Amino acid sequence: MTPPTPGATGASLEVSSLRVSFDGTTVVDDVSFSLEPGRCVALVGESGSGKSVTARALLGLSGGRVTADRLRLDDTDLLSLSERGWRRVRGPRIGLVLQDALTSLDPLRPIGREIDDALRLHTRANARDRARRVLEVLTEVGMPDPEARRGQRSGDLSGGLRQRALIAAALALEPGVIIADEPTTALDTQVQRTVVDRLAALRDAGTAVLAISHDLGVVRRLADHVVVLRAGRVVEQGATADVLDSPGHDYTRRLIAALPGERPRGTRLTAVGAPSPTVAAPPAPTPAAAGGGATASDAAAGDVVLRAIGLRRGFRDGDGRVHQAVDDVSLELRSGETLGLVGSSGSGKTTTARLLLGLTEPDAGSVELLGAPWSPLRERDRRPRRPALGAVYQDPAASFDPRRTVGAVLADAVTAGRSSSPSTVRSEIDALLDRVGLVSELALRYPATLSGGQRQRVAIARALAARPRVLICDEPVSALDVTVQAQVLDLLDDLQRDEGLAMLFITHDLDVVEHMSDRVAVMHDGRFVEQGATSDVFSRPTHAYTRALLAARP
Repeated sequence: MTPPTPGATGASLEVSSLRVSFDGTTVVDDVSFSLEPGRCVALVGESGSGKSVTARALLGLSGGRVTADRLRLDDTDLLSLSERGWRRVRGPRIGLVLQDALTSLDPLRPIGREIDDALRLHTRANARDRARRVLEVLTEVGMPDPEARRGQRSGDLSGGLRQRALIAAALALEPGVIIADEPTTALDTQVQRTVVDRLAALRDAGTAVLAISHDLGVVRRLADHVVVLRAGRVVEQGATADVLDSPGHDYTRRLIAALPGERPRGTRLTAVGAPSPTVAAPPAPTPAAAGGGATASDAAAGDVVLRAIGLRRGFRDGDGRVHQAVDDVSLELRSGETLGLVGSSGSGKTTTARLLLGLTEPDAGSVELLGAPWSPLRERDRRPRRPALGAVYQDPAASFDPRRTVGAVLADAVTAGRSSSPSTVRSEIDALLDRVGLVSELALRYPATLSGGQRQRVAIARALAARPRVLICDEPVSALDVTVQAQVLDLLDDLQRDEGLAMLFITHDLDVVEHMSDRVAVMHDGRFVEQGATSDVFSRPTHAYTRALLAARP
């Protein structure tokens, strides 16, 4: 197979007065923009502003009623296409990269098969040429060891590697238009730069790129033109530098003000220039508030509440080789402080979190919680103290039972197996929801009906139900737009200040970790290569890997 030259089939897309409605309710109203070969247009705005619905309407996938004065791909009227006609457009002419790689990839098929299927269905290439093309696109998106990875399923890959596989599948046919819906959400700065550079190269070679992103640094690097959406309508659009440097609309100014970059620790993001009180641990909690029967003497303010010593954990791959995911990791976490953990996808951050939580047993090393052994330990011996350790994950929807209401989810966390009167449970649920800035009526709703920010707040409320002393946050804001991210980060800061929480904050977003963390640890190939005060590590990095991470920041 001889693939077409990238961008050689670059296409023009014209959108005029696009409207999308569901059951009579208009969610996208009078959206207009044009996209030319060799250009990138970015759609920005909060969750629910209509960005993804707009993108899906361009592929006939919105699920709603779509009307427009004009909706054309070159000389093709997209409004007149049958489903058969759409199948000729999706993939060969318009490629789509979605945010959620875990649900977008088939968990039962190797990622190489996913890419090969697109080539098999839309080209006349033989199996040998298709296999060559699969390796080529996996290499282009920075997939490490593409020969081995193409035989793995999505569940065998980290979030960042899954996202790269999804991008490779969209690029395989080199369509004239690429729609990238939050393509860098789960990626560390180095891989993010690889992906953005790849999209920029496609743009420069003639491909038209429509980018949807809450990361304004990525937008600034990639886009020529920015369209700002709010509640389904365009409130501002123009050249990227004009919109981001001199925004004309108050809503755009609020989006930019919510960015954590260059905002000092303890400064609120949702009220510009209004610093929050100094982040410090309150007096030692009473026994009732300590979680799991802990007492005030277990960890006085500022004392070490979580300690890891020489943790090691390896996993055997399909060839029988052992991959050392965590290699001799040690750390200390004190009450009232936040330790940021950064590193590339696959560096061992999430495995470290699972070792600290006692969800994965170490091959060597140990963990202490509140001064007592925690891991390795039998689960029945850990169980009485487990409430002292809470967790907040990147994708709360995946950890909620979709058949249960928010109230039922929180009731389980509040009772933790103990009997309690319905009125007491309801009172505690209302207090939790209020603590995270949600109204009590949300207890009657199902997780799928909530926005991303609301779901993450419910996840935080669930983690707080047992009044933990330590909170481990694994990419808790990476899927949120900048304004909701700012609200969640301020919430976590408030909770730490009020309750003396110790937090391990895992993220690929260096701006977020710089804003949130007192200290930072940099992880590479399963090891900590650098640790220290956040200001010192960011201003005077000593390790080459740390310098490379910082250099790749948007």
